[in-house]
Order: sequence, then C-alpha cells, then structure tokens
Amino acid sequence: MKKIVYILVFILLISIVTCYLLMVVKPLTSDRGRHSAEEVMNEEDKVHLTFWRNFGNSAENEAYNELISDFETAHPNININMEEIEYSNYEVKLRTEIVTGTGPDIMAIDSPNLALYANSGILLSLDPFVEEDVDIKGDFPESTIEGLTYQNEIYLMPIVESSIALYYNRHIFEEAGVPFPEKSPVKPMTWEETLEIAKAVQNKEQGVYGIDPAQGFGNGESPAYFKLPLLWQFGASVLSPDGSTVSGYLDSEEALAALQFYQDLYHKEGVAALELPDKAFETNQLAMTVLGSWALTDLEKNGFILGEDFGVAPLPKADKQVVPNGSWALGISSKTEHPEEAWKFIRYVTSYEGMKKYVTITGDIPARYSVAEALPVFDEYPYNIFLHQAYYYSRNRPVTPAYPDISTAVKELFEDIGIANKDVGSSVDEAVETINKRLKEIE
Repeated sequence: MKKIVYILVFILLISIVTCYLLMVVKPLTSDRGRHSAEEVMNEEDKVHLTFWRNFGNSAENEAYNELISDFETAHPNININMEEIEYSNYEVKLRTEIVTGTGPDIMAIDSPNLALYANSGILLSLDPFVEEDVDIKGDFPESTIEGLTYQNEIYLMPIVESSIALYYNRHIFEEAGVPFPEKSPVKPMTWEETLEIAKAVQNKEQGVYGIDPAQGFGNGESPAYFKLPLLWQFGASVLSPDGSTVSGYLDSEEALAALQFYQDLYHKEGVAALELPDKAFETNQLAMTVLGSWALTDLEKNGFILGEDFGVAPLPKADKQVVPNGSWALGISSKTEHPEEAWKFIRYVTSYEGMKKYVTITGDIPARYSVAEALPVFDEYPYNIFLHQAYYYSRNRPVTPAYPDISTAVKELFEDIGIANKDVGSSVDEAVETINKRLKEIE
C-alpha cells in the first residue's frame, strides 16, 4: 500500500514540475518568436540611404565613421550606407551614376562645383529645411553660405572651411640670418616683402630654393584653389557679376599685373623652381611654401615639428588680403525617395555637436562660429591664422555651371606663363576666349 502511495506522490511531483517548466518556457519561446518577428519587421521598416564621399585622409574617414555610428544609434530606423570613392574617380563616377539613375541619396560635393550640379537639376534645394532648422545667418560666415548658394537657393550644407597660409622653414631662415615672419593673422607680409626674403634665403649652390608660391603645377582643383587668390589680391576678378563673361575681368590690368608677378618669380627673379625635389620643404631645400591648414598634421606626422622645424604666417597680400575658401559639403539628390531622412543626417553632421566632433578629430576649420568659439585651439597659433583668414578675408571661386571649365582654363593659363614662359597677354587672351565660348554654350 505504501509503495503505491509513494508512486502516486512521485507521479504528482513530476506532473507539477512539468507544468511549471511549461509555464516558464512557453512565454520565453513566445517572446523569442515575437522579438524575431519584430526584428524582421523593424529591418523591413528601416530607411536605407546611400551616402557617397571622396576618400579622405585617415582622420576624415574616422570622423565620418563615428558620426554615422552616432546618427544610427539616435535614429535606429535609418541606415547610412557610406561609400568612399577615390578622389581621382569621384566626379566621373558621381556624374555617370546620377545619369543612369543609380546615384546616391546623399553626396559630398566640392563646393565650387555646386552650380554645375544645381543647374542640372541633380541637387535638391535645401531652402525649406534650412529655413526651419538652421541659424544660417547667425552661425556661418556670409562668404561660406554664398559659395553654397545658386540662384538664391542653398543646395549644400558645410562642415568645414578651408584656408591657406605661408609655411617657412626655420632652419633655412636661421642659416640666412633672416627674421621669422609675423605670427599675427592681421599682419601679413606683402608679396614684395616675401620676394625680398626669398632672394635673401635662397642658396642655389646648396640646392635651396626661395619659394613655391602656389603649390607648383598639379592636377585637379588644386591649381585653381591655390592660384586664383593671387588674382584677387591684386584687385582682379575672374568672372563678371552676372556670370556672362570673363572679358574685362580675367584680362584686366590688375589680372595682368598679378600674372606677370607670378611669372617673374620663376623666370626673372629666379626664386621659384619649375621642379622641386620630393619633400623639398621637409628636407631643408625649400624656404617657403603655401599650404593648407590640413598640412600641419601631415608635417608633424612625418617628424617635421611646428616651432622647431617650421613656422606659419598669414598668406602674403598685394593690394588686398584674400585667401580662397570652400570645401566638401553635403547635398541631397533630387531623385531620392527619402528627402526628410536624408536631411536628418545632413542636419546632424553639420550641427554644432556633429561639427564639433568632426573638427576635433580632423583639425579642420569649423564652418560654424559657435564651434570655433567652443574649441580653444582656434584662438591659438597657428590655427588662429587659418580661422581668421577663412572667416574675414576669404573669397569663393566663381559660382557658375561653367566653373569646371574655368578651373581647367586657369590651370592651363598658369602653366603657360609659368612652365612655358609664354607671353602673359597672349596667354590670357587664349584663356578668355576658351572660357567665354563655354559660357555662351550654357546660356
């Protein structure tokens, strides 16, 4: 009898345990299934945006990766698929893919090319978004916004600004017994003073050159970016205010004087060389060169130290103190199916928080006054030079759909008078004819 009772009690206990396990496990299984379904549903509900940009340096790439991670955390329903494209192929791929309808939702555009894309209907006007979300007049330099505006509408939002300055080799100056230039951003040397210093520090017998005045003779946008300021400093313009002609502007007396001065640095004064040894500045073979703010980090990474090996002074001036501005900025494709979500990403990246993170990583000049004010480094030498110039003495390259052609013509003009030592007047006439022809084609 007792044996039967024990068996019944055992069976009862087994039943209780089994029921308990079923009660516990079933909800867990159900929850797992429900969460899996929700994950599938959430993934399907996500907005996927493609974002194209030129492949930058390691700091720029790191900054964008962090910004995208932060944005996706704050907006779990939006996914940013960033594609980094080599600079040399970027413009060609972007224009080709846009034509075939497979371009990105969000794109980085080098600001002087803005009008080409806006005029072609490729970019979406950001005016409706900016008017609602951004203090565009109070927190950005006027010149920056002008460079991102076409026919009175804003098409791009900036993250950083750019500026260039005169870098000098301290060892060469000390060897020649020449005092270092002023550090103050409001006390630039004149080009005539710079020429006299170049003569004093140059030593051809020892292979020391005086100056590289505008980054030699490179390719891409670099020639126009570094060389147009010389025209502006002498009081010249490139394009008429209405964008219809370069006659009377690129061939003005002021422009001719600027171009003749540039040619003389190479062929009359002999302080600039058509070809320089690799890393001439870092190996004490070049006394002065014009570089951007981004070069500070690159030089120090290579063991060439600010304050020990080199110094920075404001860009020399002629009649006027002028530097170039403009950088890569963000726009939205007019063909995107998700303009609101695309704007949310651009708004974050170009916001105070996003911009501050970006420039803290890269060392670039922030496009917002408020970000610069929050970072003490921009009150200190040498970043104060680049910041002051960018905010108060900068100028945009011409905003016109014909700008790529202007850029190429300017590059060829400086090559003609520099490398080939052609007559300045006839070389300018050729450039004017080439550009005016293109301007008529887009009327």
